[in-house]
Parts: sequence; C-alpha cells; structure tokens
Amino acid sequence: MDARHKLIRQYEVTPASTHDSQVYEDLITHNTSPEEYADSAYRSKERMEERAAAGKVPPFQEKGTRGHPLTEEQKRANRERSKVRSRVEHVFGAKLPRAGTLLLRTVGMARAQAKLGLRNLAYNLERFALLKQTAQGDTVS
Repeated sequence: MDARHKLIRQYEVTPASTHDSQVYEDLITHNTSPEEYADSAYRSKERMEERAAAGKVPPFQEKGTRGHPLTEEQKRANRERSKVRSRVEHVFGAKLPRAGTLLLRTVGMARAQAKLGLRNLAYNLERFALLKQTAQGDTVS
C-alpha cells in the first residue's frame, strides 16, 4: 500500500489459519521507506532487532500490559503512528461498502487469490480515477 496515495501495491493471500505476522517479512521487505508501520501484534524483541539491523525504523504500536500501563510519552507516540496507519486502514473502509463483506468465501486458494486480486484492482482503478480528477482540479463527488 502506498500511504501517500492509498493505492494497493502489494498483497498476500493466506488461509485463515495463518496469522498476519507470518507473512510480515514477505510484504515488508519490498518497502523502500525506512519506516515500517505495524500494530503491536507484530512487535517482538527479535523483529525489532532484525529490522534495526536492516536499517529500518520499526515504529510499531506499543502495548501496555496489566500492571504496566503505557506512559504518556508512549501514548503520544502511538497517536502519531496512528495518523500514518489510518491511511492504510482507509483501504479496508473503502472496500467494505463495495464488496458487501471483506470475507472471501471460495473453495481453493487460486479462487481466493483471483477474487482478492480483482477487488484490489477495482479499488485501485477507482482510486486512480479520483486522484486524476483531483489533480485536474475537478470537483470530487
């Protein structure tokens, strides 16, 4: 996802039994930006060290625990990171009314990949038309 324009540039289709963190490296390694935004589910000591060694700045959301709530500084930092992450989440919010549901009900991974690929293509085409219209100074309806 290109956070500047909200275009989907890369995606991965996995079975429901696969946690998102299992494909994190597959998706993030193509990121040209030094910053990698992700929620607290992706945060681990090993991942933080690995990303820092790769020259990346992993501004993952921080999570408080029982007896150890977040400090005011951590809360402020989470709010700053949320501003960028919300642009990524926009894609899901935009897809929901058009698709009716974000669930894929298919038999087989090939069909799921095709269906999700077509949804992403349709989203990108609609987003591109909006960006082009906005760049030309036309009113956006």
